[in-house]
Amino acid sequence: MAKFLSIKDYSEIFNKLRAVKNGKELDVFKRRISKQFGAPLISNFQLLKVYHKSLKAKSAKRDKNIENLLKMRPIRSMSGVVNISVLTKEYPCPGKCLYCPKEKGIPKSYLSGEPAVERAKMLKFSPYRQTKERIESLEMEGHEPEKIEARIVGGTWSYYPKNYQIQFIKKIYDAANDRTGKNLTAAQKSNETAKHRIVALSVETRPDYINEDEIICLRNFGVTKVELGVQSIYNDVLDFVMRGHTAEKTVEASRLLKDAGFKLSYQMMLNLPKSSAERDFEMFEQIFGNADFKPDYLKIYPLALLREAPLYHLYKNNRFKIYSEDELIDLIRKIKKITPYWTRIERVIRDIPAHKIFEGGVKTSNLRQVIHDQADGLNAICRCIRCREIKAKYNPDEKFHLFRQDYEASSGREIFLSFESKDREKLASFLRLRIPSQYFNGQKYFLKVLQNSAVIREIKSVGVLTPVGQIKRAPQHKGFGRKLLETAENIVRKEFTLEKIAAIAAIGARQYFRKNGYKLKDTYMVKDLG
Repeated sequence: MAKFLSIKDYSEIFNKLRAVKNGKELDVFKRRISKQFGAPLISNFQLLKVYHKSLKAKSAKRDKNIENLLKMRPIRSMSGVVNISVLTKEYPCPGKCLYCPKEKGIPKSYLSGEPAVERAKMLKFSPYRQTKERIESLEMEGHEPEKIEARIVGGTWSYYPKNYQIQFIKKIYDAANDRTGKNLTAAQKSNETAKHRIVALSVETRPDYINEDEIICLRNFGVTKVELGVQSIYNDVLDFVMRGHTAEKTVEASRLLKDAGFKLSYQMMLNLPKSSAERDFEMFEQIFGNADFKPDYLKIYPLALLREAPLYHLYKNNRFKIYSEDELIDLIRKIKKITPYWTRIERVIRDIPAHKIFEGGVKTSNLRQVIHDQADGLNAICRCIRCREIKAKYNPDEKFHLFRQDYEASSGREIFLSFESKDREKLASFLRLRIPSQYFNGQKYFLKVLQNSAVIREIKSVGVLTPVGQIKRAPQHKGFGRKLLETAENIVRKEFTLEKIAAIAAIGARQYFRKNGYKLKDTYMVKDLG
């Protein structure tokens, strides 16, 4: 569309655009400009593209109001970070799960048509190019990807060769740093002060691949979050679908990961054979109520019956039935109603292309939105972190209150601290503090740095992503994090006989902890409380 307009025309447009205040005025403005210049209606993306070119050519001055007005899909940076998924290359999977599809050239369980897969295929599965392209794309859409939550997806990460893992992660840091480090350690060091910082790093793996050695390896990579492919906590279900591990392995992995400070996400599947809607609901009652489980994050994946998966043939032989969309929506709504304040439901359906799902499966990609719309205005349909995040609703004049919630989990104690509105409908900032299981059972910790230490597993201010040094109408950089740290330190100092407190800080978050009196020891940021 730019061919209809000259650089001079765009310069005039940008000057007038400075006076536009909101999206409604922007729509009116674009129609007026289209009529004025006799040009097709200009899209936000086209305006942003020319705007960024003008900035590089120094023919225009940066204007935050213009950038915020034109920002595409603002939700991408409404949780305080931007998410970047980086897909691994194809590699053999140790699992033989009946529900899992396999497509040649793509990691098992992933399929062509999924956004992350298509991007990876186009970029030859290069971790550097996937990360770099995504950063540039987000910038072109008007976001400021200075705080990145990098998510490594594809297959079972812990099963990949170590040399591949090292190079894969190094290249993610290199892309964020916009420079090539001599080695992984050098690349990580550069990221501590880079423009685009990795403030969270997650991998996907199986419960039976988590052990002490794996935890040490993950920490050396800078991993702060682990997504466990739990799928079910019923051993008869796991056995039938040939998952290859038991629920007891999930219990053990959960304890090891939490004691080491990792944020823990469960990937759960609904509608597996030998289960039912009633039994699935009871499973989530166990997950939230049984101290052996209690994950911080959840991804709920209703079974997508694919012809590429062995389970398809069992369905054709009437070995089990698929839930209807109404049954599924009712089940997920019930699950959301019992979700605790300290859990974040990240997803409720996979990004699998609808045409690949067998006709009996649910194909509604915006299932979360459908569930909320059908709630018909019911209060507190979901209390999870994602549903309460303040997003763009932050008002600096509104008072936020400090809440504390203690609960037993994985043989230790979790203390969830948060700043929220009085009615707890708007969440601005939170911290996860763990008193590890070793404190209660008297055992020696295999990670010496965490001996006699409490662990901060997560600290985060949500709302609009705000780069370091900038002030916005958003919860970030308003002192919430510092107050949460002080509260956590006082709890450990006064209520427990522990010598220090350690934080599982991602590489790009180390500077924040240094400013608050923490020092790097091994792979943790540590503060003595003596």
